[in-house]
Amino acid sequence: MHGKVVLITGGARRVGAASARLLHAAGARLMIHYRSSAGDARALQAELNALRPDSVALIQADLLDIGGLPALINQTVATFGGLDVLLNNASSFYPTPVGDITEKDWLDLMGSNLKAPLFLSQAAAPELRKRRGCIINITDIHAERPMKSYVVYSVAKAGLVGLTKSLARELAPEVRVNGIAPGPIAWPEDDPNFDEVSRQRIVSHTMLKHAGEPNDIALAVRFFAKDAPFVTGQILAVDGGRSAKL
Repeated sequence: MHGKVVLITGGARRVGAASARLLHAAGARLMIHYRSSAGDARALQAELNALRPDSVALIQADLLDIGGLPALINQTVATFGGLDVLLNNASSFYPTPVGDITEKDWLDLMGSNLKAPLFLSQAAAPELRKRRGCIINITDIHAERPMKSYVVYSVAKAGLVGLTKSLARELAPEVRVNGIAPGPIAWPEDDPNFDEVSRQRIVSHTMLKHAGEPNDIALAVRFFAKDAPFVTGQILAVDGGRSAKL
């Protein structure tokens, strides 16, 4: 991936940061988007630029502001001269049990998980077509098997799976579009639904009997970006076998 340009949404922490480190090690130049994690973003930028000067830039944006999304693409192209990979990683995640769902929940969860990836992909398409690039969407195994009490999130991720396959058709043959469906990888923060007992129950349903790490997703990201020129329209579950056992 030497010299390739990657835009990562939600790239400052967790899966986004792990993907940034792995793609950077493979030679990529990175535009790392963040919304509120400025300190983490700057620390990651400093870490990677210390290894390869001027190889990582940052952009702050609220992905719910659809009108501002083309600026992420334009700034990436202006900074690095092009765009080869769009990694739609940013995501809101919290419970919305029936009876408590609000329109704000709908707009937030659908916006970050489905609407923003659509409009970012649309804005990126001309540049990706020119460079025969790819789009990688981070979906979820619960797109196919919804998680109880996470109604809107599950619906949004199901939509993202559909978007991945639709874009693969729309943008072929120049642009490949694939998705990665994580299982128990990085536990949600400050969510009482994922206490230690719940975590152990979830892990017990995996075939491999342990939780994964953000780097497991990053390895799949690198595969789609670097080593899968004849793969498009696919969703790869990285979940320790949990979805096959459910």
